[in-house]
Amino acid sequence: MKTARILRSAFALTVLLASLCAAAEKPAAAVTSAPDIFAINKRLGRGINLGNALDAPTEGAWGVTLKADYFKAIKAAGFDSVRLPIKWSAHAQTNAPFTIDAKFAERVDWAIDQALANQLSIIVNVHHYGEMDASPDGHETRLHGLWSQIAPRYKDRPSSVIFELLNEPHDKLTEAKWNSIFPKLLATVRKTNPTRAVIVGPGKWNSIGALPKLELPANDRRLIVTIHYYSPFEFTHQNAPWAKGSAKWKGRTWTASDAERAAVSKSFEEAAAWAKTNNRPVFLGEFGAYQEADMESRVRWTRFVTREAERLGFSWSYWEFCSGFGAYDPKTDTWRAPLKAALIGR
Repeated sequence: MKTARILRSAFALTVLLASLCAAAEKPAAAVTSAPDIFAINKRLGRGINLGNALDAPTEGAWGVTLKADYFKAIKAAGFDSVRLPIKWSAHAQTNAPFTIDAKFAERVDWAIDQALANQLSIIVNVHHYGEMDASPDGHETRLHGLWSQIAPRYKDRPSSVIFELLNEPHDKLTEAKWNSIFPKLLATVRKTNPTRAVIVGPGKWNSIGALPKLELPANDRRLIVTIHYYSPFEFTHQNAPWAKGSAKWKGRTWTASDAERAAVSKSFEEAAAWAKTNNRPVFLGEFGAYQEADMESRVRWTRFVTREAERLGFSWSYWEFCSGFGAYDPKTDTWRAPLKAALIGR
């Protein structure tokens, strides 16, 4: 009997030790079933916007047509991600079911393929949907219809493909209106992409000042919050043809004075404080200075903005690759070295 009790005790001890070892060996990823949202945001790292291409009325209309070599150049330069602005609304039916043009969707597929082939994370967004900003009640159903197609199309893509619900809500798409609309868009995405990282930003053009009014669903921790930064606007948009009155700003400089640097730091620290309070990661989705500013000022501003963002733990994406704000010259197929150095540090 004594021998039997010893054997039973030994067997029980063996089972207990085996279970403890199994629990110890179980990776954290198996518990969460997906990478941590802060880790995904960190993986976005240093990025660049492929602007004025698929967000134009038609690709090429604004002087930019995407090339496979662009993705290779971005990776080789040291970037971690690309943001792909997309004007889906220009390539979809205006009536239900708002079918997206197949060839245009395939072009987006191609861009995603190029990013992934070059080990770049990629953000797929809805960009320049001006009708939504001007008449949200009239276009909410259509925006919902677009995401009802976009989300399932990319549901099997890896976690390095990230969705952004809508670029820069503004005008009649007020903070309150946006707070009532985007959770429904998010619910549509979650039907097919339950763990996909999704980017959402505040109203007033994704401004830092509007962050306190952004109401995020507490039960969805797979969200990255985006902000855009173009201050001082008279410097970053001097002589920009779409900015009213910008011709008189021509010649504005940015000298990196104590006051100029303090203004950037103050805004970013406000965003960082909001993020800490709400336990959300921050993505600086757009920032840049237009080509009409002198290069020395552009470089000083860009370097300071990127380093401050990094100091506070933000990922970022420069606006933009090869157009009016461009860090890359498409005519010579070379980087504008001072801007590249300001962004990447080499």
